[in-house]
Amino acid sequence: MLAKMTVKNQLTLPKAVTDAVGASDYFEVETRNGQIILTPVRIQRADGVRARLAELNLSEQDIQDAVDWARQAGKPVSDVS
Repeated sequence: MLAKMTVKNQLTLPKAVTDAVGASDYFEVETRNGQIILTPVRIQRADGVRARLAELNLSEQDIQDAVDWARQAGKPVSDVS
């Protein structure tokens, strides 16, 4: 099968290829020995959150502290210890 690259470096994958691997919006792209390797990636919403937390260098304790703080924010001031 052939796929033509546009002037904007875009490819349209043949339907037979996407049918064989399943629908995916994202692909991991790598080169190996002069070949382009595309691997379908199914990104879960939680994966995006985890990636953002990693970028921010937040620890599990930071997150727990934020959750605890948010839970206390809804309480009247007299109830907050």
